[in-house]
Amino acid sequence: MDRLVKPRVINLKRLPEEAGRLLTEFCDVLDVDLDEKSPEGRARLLELLGDADGLLQSDARIDKELLDKAPRLKVVSNVSVGYNNFDTEAMRERGVTGTHTPYVLDDTVADLIFALILSAARRVPELDRLVKQGEWGREGSKAEDHFGIDVHHATIGIVGMGRIGERVAKRAALGFGMNVLYHNRSRKSHAEEAYGARCVSLDELLAKSDYVVLLAPLTPETRGLFGAEQFDTMKSTAIFVNASRGPLVNEAALVEALRGGRIRAAALDVYESEPVAADHPLLRLPNVVTLPHIGSATAKTRFDMAVTAANNLIGGLLGDRKIYVVPELRRDSKE
Repeated sequence: MDRLVKPRVINLKRLPEEAGRLLTEFCDVLDVDLDEKSPEGRARLLELLGDADGLLQSDARIDKELLDKAPRLKVVSNVSVGYNNFDTEAMRERGVTGTHTPYVLDDTVADLIFALILSAARRVPELDRLVKQGEWGREGSKAEDHFGIDVHHATIGIVGMGRIGERVAKRAALGFGMNVLYHNRSRKSHAEEAYGARCVSLDELLAKSDYVVLLAPLTPETRGLFGAEQFDTMKSTAIFVNASRGPLVNEAALVEALRGGRIRAAALDVYESEPVAADHPLLRLPNVVTLPHIGSATAKTRFDMAVTAANNLIGGLLGDRKIYVVPELRRDSKE
């Protein structure tokens, strides 16, 4: 690309000042405010992409339809670690690079996972409501009505031992003295040596874990990974945590498992459809902790993600810096 002419990029994100300034230093930027998931927003985006070299966003589907409307597109930069919105086969055929923001959010998400675990185990949201509604010490109440279960020295099972999974294992083993089981496509020797983690089959993990933490990526193979069979295999006293992607779980099966006492509780940051519907049965169950997909939502982490995404877009277009290409689209050793 001619360095004398700035590449034209479409930015769909509200960026911190530093990230925005970085983009405009190297690119001709068009900032656009639209809903990437709505039909109207999609149509508007397709109109704008005709002469765009790059796109910075989070949720737009990067598929054949979009690529057909964007003949100059070279790089799509996601402001997220996930990239299930990428049709990587179509992007590879068109020579379009897709990037994401790994590493900068790993510890932040692991912190949230333990917030979910502790909240469900000690019934924090439920008891918070009880106190605020003036029901503490009500007539007929007993101390054991408020009992939860221990986290320390319990067994945690991690399904998907990637970078975040290893951070969770570290907190579990070294912070809470937990026994760590994991299920993954490949062995993780560092986690085994440092945290005593043990690689087991999914069925063994489900049968033995007090806390089951789902951290697998969303792929065609993992969609619907957890359903009635998996919940039936878990202990009736177990707590299920999902902070990865909602479509990994059959939510109707999860509701039935919770209602039927086949598992103790669930703690969720993600859902099959987001935002979750106000009348969803999960929101009516007292043994479910629900958060609005805030795994990486701290000021520092979101700042770092935005700057990383801006650098990814610039580096992908100019070839002048390290970038984080998604695994399925890597053609060299940049990452």
